[in-house]
Amino acid sequence: MVTPAIRMFRRLEGLFCVYKPSGVHWKLVRDSVETNLLKGLNATSSQPLPQEVRFLAHPVSETEAPKGLTLSASSVPVLSKHPLVTGPEFQHIRVGVGHRLDAFSSGVLVLAVGNGNKALNDLYRTRVTRDYTLEGEFGTATDDFSHTGRVVERSTYGHITQDKLDKVLAMLQGANQKALLMYSNVDMHSQEAYEMAVQGLLGPEGKSQPILTGLRCIHFQPPNFTLEVQCLNETQKYLRKVVHEIGLELRSTAVCIGVRRTRDGPFTLQDALTHHHWTASDVIQAIRQYHSKTNLKYTHTQIKDTALQPPEESTT
Repeated sequence: MVTPAIRMFRRLEGLFCVYKPSGVHWKLVRDSVETNLLKGLNATSSQPLPQEVRFLAHPVSETEAPKGLTLSASSVPVLSKHPLVTGPEFQHIRVGVGHRLDAFSSGVLVLAVGNGNKALNDLYRTRVTRDYTLEGEFGTATDDFSHTGRVVERSTYGHITQDKLDKVLAMLQGANQKALLMYSNVDMHSQEAYEMAVQGLLGPEGKSQPILTGLRCIHFQPPNFTLEVQCLNETQKYLRKVVHEIGLELRSTAVCIGVRRTRDGPFTLQDALTHHHWTASDVIQAIRQYHSKTNLKYTHTQIKDTALQPPEESTT
C-alpha cells in the first residue's frame, strides 16, 4: 500500500541546490538537509491501523452470579502496526552531493535525493562548467594562499593598475585555452572539433588538470580586487593558488579572502535554497522548478533542431 509518506518521497526524488555558507562543512549541510527531509516525510498523516477480530470476554458485575465465560467477537486495532511500536516509516534517505565546496567557501551546492543521484552522475559526465567569484587582496602572501593562513611575505602594490591586471588575466586565460584543446582529444582541424566548439561541448575527456575557461576582473580598488572565473575540474584550493600566482605575475603578492560559487552547471544562486528553506515542501518546489526548466529547454532544442532540418522532397 502506497502511504502518504511514500508519495511525498517520490516527489522529493530529483536534483536541487542549496546555499552553503562559509565556515560550514559540506557534510553538515547534507546532514541538516537529510534530517529536515526525514522530519517532513515522517510528519505526514499515517495510515489508519488495520483491524483484527478478537473474541473478548464480557465483563461480569459483582452482583451477578458467575454463569460461565461469555465471549463475543470484536474488531480491535492491531497495535503491533502502531508508529510508536514500528518507529518512523523513513529512517534514512540517500542524499547525494555534487561538486563539493570546502569549509571556507560558500555558494551553490547541488544535492540529489533518491533516484536523483543517477541524474547527478549523468549531469557531471556532460563536462559542466562552474562560475566563481574570487575576492583577493594585494600585498600579502600566506602559506595556504588564504587570508587566514600564516603570513610569509609582505610586499608593495602601488604599481599595480587594472590594465596590468587585465593583461595578466588574458595571458592566463590564453594558456588555459591551449590546455583545454590539448585535453579534448579531438583533431582541431576536423569538422567534429568545429561542431563541438560551436555547441560549447569542447572539453577534456574524463579527469584532467583544472582548466579556466573564463577569467575577468569585475572590481578593482587596490588592495582589493574581485575576479569572475569559469572553470572545469577545479578545487577551491586551486582557485586560491590562482590568486596567489596573479600577485606574483604583477611583481607583488596576493591572498584570496573569499571564494563563492555562483553557478554549478544549470544551477545558479537564484535557485539555491537558504538555510531557512531546507524543508521538504521547499525542496519539492525547487525540484519541480528544475524539472520544468529542463523540460522547457529540451522542448526548445527539439523545435530548433526541427527548424534546421531540410524539408523533405515530395514524391509523385
